[in-house]
Amino acid sequence: MKDQFKPLFVIAAVGVALTGCGILGMESEVSSGKSDAKMDMREAAEHADAMLDAVFGNIKPEVQWTHDETTATSCDLIRRRTVMTIISKERRGSFLGLVERFWEKRGYEIKAVNASIKFPAVYAEDPDGFTVSLSIGDQGQAFFEAATPCVEKSEVIDPTSSPNGLNYAGMKVPRPNVHSGFWSSTTPISSSSPTASEE
Repeated sequence: MKDQFKPLFVIAAVGVALTGCGILGMESEVSSGKSDAKMDMREAAEHADAMLDAVFGNIKPEVQWTHDETTATSCDLIRRRTVMTIISKERRGSFLGLVERFWEKRGYEIKAVNASIKFPAVYAEDPDGFTVSLSIGDQGQAFFEAATPCVEKSEVIDPTSSPNGLNYAGMKVPRPNVHSGFWSSTTPISSSSPTASEE
């Protein structure tokens, strides 16, 4: 199992501290600093939402997730989604590998990979300077963040995508509480490409 995912978990020097509830300092680390004068914050937020919609649409078997906090500065913002499905330690490598390969296929540049056994993470950037990350926190809870580059200041609306499961937006998101026959299983898998048939 370890050898199988070694290429995905190249240790990278990233100055980001991981905690059980997510990533500290992500606001300062995730934004690329690129700007697009043709886009305002509302449009940038919609682009970030689309990035997150795409990756969740690619995760098979699907996981339950909820919208989490959106934070904004004077010209950029971060959209967050938290996975409520429990990702077992035996399946975390497969989960991150699936997401990493999807981002690469979409032309994203993988900026860094954290090889931590307990709190692994992967960070990527799309051609427009939007950055996205996946990190595993306490109890196998997965956190996704999509950050915009600096754009024109404007009003930002709430995400319009419907969560897969209960929506904890505006509330404290609990620890993962949804069991998956595939992602929560403690049995190591023989392939790096999970299939819905094991769900």
